[in-house]
Amino acid sequence: MAKKSSIEKNKRRIKLSKQYAGRRERLLAIANDDSKSMEERFTARLKLAEVPRNANPTRIRNRCEISGRPRAVYRKLKMSRIALRELGSKGLIPGLTKSSW
Repeated sequence: MAKKSSIEKNKRRIKLSKQYAGRRERLLAIANDDSKSMEERFTARLKLAEVPRNANPTRIRNRCEISGRPRAVYRKLKMSRIALRELGSKGLIPGLTKSSW
């Protein structure tokens, strides 16, 4: 089980990312538009710097929904390999059978 603080920090980052998504997209579009003037692009970069760092979606870590484990997480299932194996062994995931010999 991951530390509670790490899990909560990641949840805060997800929330901030959703909150500032529109603003970041707009400012990035202005800052990267070559048809705009240099001053306009520079002010867009300055405003983008004022947006919290944790609002950047690249700072979000894929974590297991069950255990909070940060590594070996299947994106499609949002579950770590260990949690998947345990639930598969118990028969809680339909269509998944754990092989044993």
